[in-house]
Amino acid sequence: MSFKTILCIVGMKVGDTDLKSAVDLCAENNAHLSVLVISLASPPPIGDYASTISDAWLEERQQDLQQLEKRTKKIKMFLNEAGISASVSSEYAEFVSVAGEIGRHARYSDLTFVGPEVLKSEVLKSKVVEGALFESGKPALIAPSGTTPTLTPKHVLLAWDSRVEAARAAREALDMLIKADDVHLTLVDPDASSAMNGPEPGADVGAYLARHGVKVFVDRLPSGGNPVADVLNQHAVDIAADLMVMGGYGHSRLRERVFGGVTKSMIDAPKFPILMAR
Repeated sequence: MSFKTILCIVGMKVGDTDLKSAVDLCAENNAHLSVLVISLASPPPIGDYASTISDAWLEERQQDLQQLEKRTKKIKMFLNEAGISASVSSEYAEFVSVAGEIGRHARYSDLTFVGPEVLKSEVLKSKVVEGALFESGKPALIAPSGTTPTLTPKHVLLAWDSRVEAARAAREALDMLIKADDVHLTLVDPDASSAMNGPEPGADVGAYLARHGVKVFVDRLPSGGNPVADVLNQHAVDIAADLMVMGGYGHSRLRERVFGGVTKSMIDAPKFPILMAR
């Protein structure tokens, strides 16, 4: 699909690197930039001392709201000079509801941009990824520091495991895949006996993509006992990929949080821009 509205989340204690990258991304694709400025509210005081510190808590919230308004105005001024179509909104969100607020805004965008400023803030990163992937039904573009995010990639690694999430990611990225010079459909330790993969893993989805005009190559890789995320990252280096496309959270969030998983590894330490969908 084409990406005509891109959402960028901006926190209170981060820089403007993400914002500038999102502006460049929108300029490159003639897209509208929707900016959401998020301030996380401090939880209300509880316990024996709640009554004595409630005034200080209320004062802190008032200061937070003033800072949020100031930051929002500054961003509006920056975007007015950027020469692109853009809009700005703000949310003073409670911690338990911030992912839902992000998801609500993401539903009216084609893509949520997750840049290096968000990625280095553990709290903000977890809430932005949760809101974008679990609350919106739309994909996210994760762009780590030192990379150049693009929606017009030349060389793409499409990670495939035959799950619904991978199929959704491929569908969301289809327009980009069609225009790319080459797309490496990559399977790690594929099980040919699996009912999901069939006797020739990757052949079915490869044929599907080829019918759309995608210049696709099917790469079946052994892990050699290494983590799947490491194998995918190394293969991305080998093919000079400028974008990785993958499904997110094939397992439950709780299982990934406790035991780890490919999605968690990719989000915790991304090496390349990743278009992720669920």
